[in-house]
Amino acid sequence: MKKGQVYEGVVERYTFPNKGYLKMENREVCVKGALSGQKIRFSVKKLRKGTAEGRLLEVLEKSPLETLEPSCPHFGACGGCAYQTLSYETQLQIKEQQVKGLLDAVIEEDYIWDGIKGSPVQEAYRNKMEFSFGDEYKDGPLALGMHKKGSFHDIVTVDSCKIVDSDYNAILRTVLAFYKEKEIPFYKKMQHVGVLRHLVIRQTTWNKDILVNLVTTTQSGLTGEHLDQTELEEYLCLEELKEKLLSLSLNGTIVGILHTHNDSLSDAVIPEKIVTVYGQEFIYEKILGLTFKISPFSFFQTNSKGAEVLYETARSYVGETKDKVIFDLYSGTGTIAQMLAPVAKKVIGVEIVEEAVEAARENAALNGLDNCEFIAGDVLKVIDEIEEKPDIIVLDPPRDGIHPKAIEKIIAYGVKEMVYISCKPTSLARDLEIFKARGYKVVRGCAVDQFVNTLHCESIVLLKKENNVSISNGYEGNEPEIEECGCIYG
Repeated sequence: MKKGQVYEGVVERYTFPNKGYLKMENREVCVKGALSGQKIRFSVKKLRKGTAEGRLLEVLEKSPLETLEPSCPHFGACGGCAYQTLSYETQLQIKEQQVKGLLDAVIEEDYIWDGIKGSPVQEAYRNKMEFSFGDEYKDGPLALGMHKKGSFHDIVTVDSCKIVDSDYNAILRTVLAFYKEKEIPFYKKMQHVGVLRHLVIRQTTWNKDILVNLVTTTQSGLTGEHLDQTELEEYLCLEELKEKLLSLSLNGTIVGILHTHNDSLSDAVIPEKIVTVYGQEFIYEKILGLTFKISPFSFFQTNSKGAEVLYETARSYVGETKDKVIFDLYSGTGTIAQMLAPVAKKVIGVEIVEEAVEAARENAALNGLDNCEFIAGDVLKVIDEIEEKPDIIVLDPPRDGIHPKAIEKIIAYGVKEMVYISCKPTSLARDLEIFKARGYKVVRGCAVDQFVNTLHCESIVLLKKENNVSISNGYEGNEPEIEECGCIYG
């Protein structure tokens, strides 16, 4: 086997996230994006002792698991969905096997496995999409949508996306056509020049209210000089765009149009300034009988109906909470805290995003809950300053899990029970190694699918502290490494 050489073979096994493996010349080759049972053509990227890494070039024959034709015209080009050729039952089976396999490798003991719970809706389920401006190919026409599969630069215009309401597609088409006509350039990440960056759309499930948010730099596309708000509004023709958007015939109603300034070098949407072009800068969503005010950049589960399944499951894992103090760490807009508040003595939420904390406080007042407290700050630093001691801790960290130093402080409370919610099972498995070494045992777990047709899946475990186990450092030597946090599914 040689680097750069092209080979063919049948994928024998498949692991999270989207990694296919096959045997070739006494090596196990890992090919990202290859599904178990597919016959593929691939090129060799890296060679190691006994293993290799390949790049998928072509699927020569479908997997026996692939029984459907994709419902979306963008499937295959768009890097979003991966499982549209699989029945939903098969998707759930794959996700359950992957999540349970990762957990079993760590837990190594008997525990109650509650299986996987599917999303109540399989199409048009997302309540938020973050589209990127770019070009379809280098120096090609303006595009607005998702990154092309396997590409950091190229953008696929996803104006027929199936995981969102048709309103998203109509708004996307309108904004794209408008700026194509105006010939306003997109922001080029490498050169740090250009204007158009993202289009963020949020829509509630219960009343279909829509928030449209255009994210741009403050540059002029012609000179590169920075413009003030009035100059920007004129350059971007925001008043004209507003009229076009409000004239659309939609299922829902546009209640707010926003313009966000973002001059940061990062490709992430960083709201340096938010200007309301029309209407309001928030929408309301209802989950399990509670009302939540959602601001432009506050975290909220992207599948509202699926979130109800997730939160009901988490609430059942927490169990009886009367007269107990609960810490909801990484609390976002306080959804979990408010689900638990009616049956708890007190719930304290900690969240690093100040906007989300303000929203959580407003939501608690909106729902008449006076036993919720929300604190803005990094969990690692804030929990040292909280006077109350928890009886139960609920953890719902970003995708990359909990910083090891924060885990130490969490464990030091010595609570008998914790509920850990994770949207990345590999992060959960890594953190469970630490909890297990420090005397906590997984007694129950399950998977909850929030992301139909994609690779991702939520998981929940109930941890209990074993009796007569001291709280001592469970890992010797260096602390485990952890990636920087930053969930892209918020």
